[in-house]
Amino acid sequence: MDEVVVFDGTPLSIEQIVAVAELRGKAVLSRTTAYQLRIEKGPAFLQRLLAEDGEIYGVTTGYGDSCTTSIPAELVAELPTHLYTFHGCGSGRMLNDEESRAVVAARLASLAQGHSGVTWALLEQLERLLEHDILPQIPAEGSVGASGDLTPLSYLAAVLCGEREVRYRGTVRPTAEVFAELDITPLRLKPKEGLALMNGTAVMTGLACLAWHRADYLARLATRITALNTLVLKGNAHHFDERLFAVKPHPGQQQIARWLREDLHCTTPPRNSQRLQDRYSLRCAPHVIGVLQDALYSLRGFIENELNSANDNPIIDAEGEHVLHGGHFYGGHVAFAMDSLKNAIANIADLLDRQMAQLMDIRYNNGLPSNLSGASGPRAAINHGLKAVQIAVSAWTAEALKLTMPASVFSRSTECHNQDKVSMGTIAARDCIRVLQLTEQVAAAVLLAATQGLELRRRQGDLSAEALPQALAASHEDVRQYAAFINEDRRLDGELSALVGAIQRREWSLYVSSAPAVLAGENNHA
Repeated sequence: MDEVVVFDGTPLSIEQIVAVAELRGKAVLSRTTAYQLRIEKGPAFLQRLLAEDGEIYGVTTGYGDSCTTSIPAELVAELPTHLYTFHGCGSGRMLNDEESRAVVAARLASLAQGHSGVTWALLEQLERLLEHDILPQIPAEGSVGASGDLTPLSYLAAVLCGEREVRYRGTVRPTAEVFAELDITPLRLKPKEGLALMNGTAVMTGLACLAWHRADYLARLATRITALNTLVLKGNAHHFDERLFAVKPHPGQQQIARWLREDLHCTTPPRNSQRLQDRYSLRCAPHVIGVLQDALYSLRGFIENELNSANDNPIIDAEGEHVLHGGHFYGGHVAFAMDSLKNAIANIADLLDRQMAQLMDIRYNNGLPSNLSGASGPRAAINHGLKAVQIAVSAWTAEALKLTMPASVFSRSTECHNQDKVSMGTIAARDCIRVLQLTEQVAAAVLLAATQGLELRRRQGDLSAEALPQALAASHEDVRQYAAFINEDRRLDGELSALVGAIQRREWSLYVSSAPAVLAGENNHA
């Protein structure tokens, strides 16, 4: 670990949550006396209110539509356990290790704001999970995104209390076993703490942080692939001229064009003598990738505001001694961010799919062999190059495009019409993660095709080693670490999977953004 991420109620960034999720950052609670006292004011106020026969939603009442049901005083202490118990009905795949860490970190960030009435001991238990890398097994499905991520977060609440299952050191085991092994005492939740843990947006927000970070790298990678394909297809680098983009000044679009100019500056690619203007998938690449780049700038504010908020209900104002009932569990901003982001990402898949179509087709690839086959002589007749890979790319692209339907518009009235307008933010986040996976698969395949085309140009004598820009030569060598030139047909699934893994680990240095970053916690809804 090379970064300490301090949770003390001050704004955290997407990158800090991702660092914790990827084990590059260590999550630690601030141990200052002032901060601990601020946290403990919340539960102390609630205890006084209860002693004075105060009525508190979810503490002395039932939940949701059952808020009119009064809880007998002798049963108040049992209510949080019932809350996480009856919500233990999740389904689908389990969140992976990075996703689980991101969820725990996102919930800790919200509760660390000090507006949820939880004890210091609860915050420490969350910190302990991250410290020992004890990963709650959280089913991905079952949340409508308001009242928060109730069902998936019930698995986190139960784990804090020593129940259900966790992944520890690569093995799924009962939580109680792992806690006993590490001498960790299970929590007994205080009256408001079950609600505080579950009635928030930590699952969708944790996933959103991971999705944003992957999309940021994908925008850079798609730009590098476009530069390679511009060279391989003998495209016109002047389509990315600085003067041209000065008259349509979307910052992200300008950034992409700048990166393309940087990649291609060592050479002027030979222009296709038959076309003054390249086809759109090359010529308009800054306009397509630029939408994603601009979306990243603006959507950061949505995600980080949610991350650094008390997304709970009711909010506990310990200083003013108020219990404020509202709907901060509603994940609408994350839903919008994820619905928007998955749309921009799927368009990257579509762009790269169209670039690959040009590479493969002898009518459009300016003299490259059909399907980029490296075979020659009589053996060329039985070799098919990347023909099947292109079909797979089309399948992955189609699936990504199919998932761009906004999840947020499918709000369902539920829970006796108490939750009658819900965000669907968690479904949108899961869709976005899936679209990312598909688009990364497309990027890996088109990157393989671009490097194949690059070597074919070299063999044809169209491109000398000296004329190859340094950045593109480096990318070619990066790919060659995982996949060799294709002379004869061979299965490619293992090589493609290895390339996808390299992309998801962000192994390759690409570009440094010169665009202004949005500060963590800044309210930027541009």
